[in-house]
Amino acid sequence: MAELAEIANNFIRQEIEEYIERADERRRTIDTLAKASPRMQEIAAALIDGDNELTDKLTREALDAGVPALEVMDYGLIAGMGIVGIKFRQNFIFVPEVLACARAMKAGMAHIEPILSASGIEPAGKVIMGTVKGDLHDIGKNLCIMMLRGSGFVVIDLGVDTSPDRFIDAVQEHHAPLLGMSALLTTTMPNMGRTIEAFIDADLRDEVKIMVGGAPVTQDFADDMGADGYGKDAVACVTLAKRLMGVAV
Repeated sequence: MAELAEIANNFIRQEIEEYIERADERRRTIDTLAKASPRMQEIAAALIDGDNELTDKLTREALDAGVPALEVMDYGLIAGMGIVGIKFRQNFIFVPEVLACARAMKAGMAHIEPILSASGIEPAGKVIMGTVKGDLHDIGKNLCIMMLRGSGFVVIDLGVDTSPDRFIDAVQEHHAPLLGMSALLTTTMPNMGRTIEAFIDADLRDEVKIMVGGAPVTQDFADDMGADGYGKDAVACVTLAKRLMGVAV
């Protein structure tokens, strides 16, 4: 097991020391970033700081220097976004800061995605994502989408106020084996259950794994609805998607 002192970047060490409290998350974060080169740690630090231009510049320079795209993505962008997700869940940072970090990740991924597409690397899976009918909130969903794409998933974003029929049509059109639904209002949470019922009525429930999330959603609620999994935040969303698709976490 790696030690915190093995991480060269002082900013990263301070972030872990100050903000990552859970032992399992602390261990996983240290182990990942201790493997990262100083260049990758610098990219992660820029992303955590929400510096869009610096993340763009460092990502481009790393790729131009011959660093593999997957290394930049895994040990720079995703490693940094993992810390952002934990800080957001623990209320150390809030929506404006997360959006800045998401923009930084998008800037880096703009250089990564064409390389991965051209190399023919198989995606981790295809996911349909949307906020349920009657709900117009999308910040949490968008963060999940950013993390999923950064982890190698192809994501079709249906946006907000998504009806059961639109979810069904998208799953069939894109032959997607995984569906994610978000709700931020207690009044719209039941529409998750209605969507699952619609898949049952259409004889499609066995063809798709369904994961749910959002601030008021709980594991018990997900179980009662018959969902295949629940993710409490963007980091958990990616872990869950990988598990449901049989991808190593």
